Amino acid sequence: MDFKAAESFEGGVILKEVKNFELNHTFDCGQCFRWEKQKNGNYIGTVYGRVIELEKKDEDIIIYNTNMEDFNSLWINYFDLNRDYSSIKEELSKDPLLKEAVAYGHGIRILQQDPFEITLSFIISARNSIPIIMRTIKNLSRTYGKPIEYKGETYYAFPEIEELRGLEVTDYEACGASFRSKYLKDTVEKISNAEDIIKDMEQEKSHFIMDPEALEEVLKYDLNRIKELNDEECHTALQNFSGIGPKVADCIALFSMKKYSSFPVDVWVKRAMQFFYLAPDVSLPKIRIFGRNKFGELSGFAQQYLFYYARENNINIDDEPLVNNLSETSNPLEF
Repeated sequence: MDFKAAESFEGGVILKEVKNFELNHTFDCGQCFRWEKQKNGNYIGTVYGRVIELEKKDEDIIIYNTNMEDFNSLWINYFDLNRDYSSIKEELSKDPLLKEAVAYGHGIRILQQDPFEITLSFIISARNSIPIIMRTIKNLSRTYGKPIEYKGETYYAFPEIEELRGLEVTDYEACGASFRSKYLKDTVEKISNAEDIIKDMEQEKSHFIMDPEALEEVLKYDLNRIKELNDEECHTALQNFSGIGPKVADCIALFSMKKYSSFPVDVWVKRAMQFFYLAPDVSLPKIRIFGRNKFGELSGFAQQYLFYYARENNINIDDEPLVNNLSETSNPLEF
């Protein structure tokens, strides 16, 4: 557990002596889109239909606009606070190349986010910049989500699936989703159908009758079922949705389904692998395979440290590879 104690006060909860949790590292490492930095350095996020504000004060973290009940039922899991990140960093830092990225992003924690929200969010993320992703999600939430008041401002929860049923492609386009709009519509329909069938099965019990092949086709879009699959099966199943390829599937699996062997590879991770491991200019799938083989069950954590380091330092392929600056190195990538 990466904090000593949690204490309630009127309006929030204080986490005492928190380890391995820096707000900017966690909220600015590409895994989430509903957290915004304030002028005073705090972060306000709209999560699970609630608005909370986090402040880092010395070794403590203050969570405003919450209570102990929500902390125990939501936030301790959402912030992955029961995990010992020191041991993860110690293991990954045995690689003298990765050690640099781990030290730079030492306060990253992988958030446990809602699968439905993350599935739609990372469909939106395809070939998109983070500011535009955030704006599109905010537009979608403002248009179809429930309003939440905090400090005189109105925030909006990410829409529930019921609030998106029946939307047309043009509705998503109006929120800024562009060519991804057809994927969002199709994904919402498939998840909705799966939920409806599951409800019917629960209500009808043994009286429910449906062709087995048709039933299997519908149920392969059940996010809860997908989440229970092993890492590789989960990665494959997510790609049944329109608009989800290997990288987006890895992101969804890692950030909402606890699949920590996932290794999403985008341009920043590719640059990081070239910078740290002298990777040749090969395909993203090959770099993904190398990353998973090298980092194993900790691949997702390694990916976050690499992504954050590369993006924050604007690493590019013309930079001198770090491997040249170390006397003790891991083997460079071989293909």
